[in-house]
Amino acid sequence: MDEVREQVIAILARQALLSPEDVKPDDSPDSLGLDSLGLVEAIFAIEESFGVTVPFSPNEPVAGQGFDVSSVDRIIAEVERLIAATGR
Repeated sequence: MDEVREQVIAILARQALLSPEDVKPDDSPDSLGLDSLGLVEAIFAIEESFGVTVPFSPNEPVAGQGFDVSSVDRIIAEVERLIAATGR
C-alpha cells in the first residue's frame, strides 16, 4: 500500500502548501499548518482519490469518531482500512 501512503502524503502536502518530502509520519494536521478548512479539503480529496466515504466531522476531529486524524500515519492507516472495507 505504498501507493496509498504516497498519495495521502501528496494530498496533505498540497493542502498544506508543502513539499511531500516535508510531511513526516508523526506530523499532525496542525503541525503541517492545516486549519479546519484545509483538513476538510484534504478529506474531500482523499474521498475523491480513493473512492471512499470518510466518516469525519470537522466539528469533532478526534480519534474514536470513525476516522483518526491525529497524525499522518493514522490518516494513512484509516484510508487503508476504508479501502480494504470496500474489497479492493
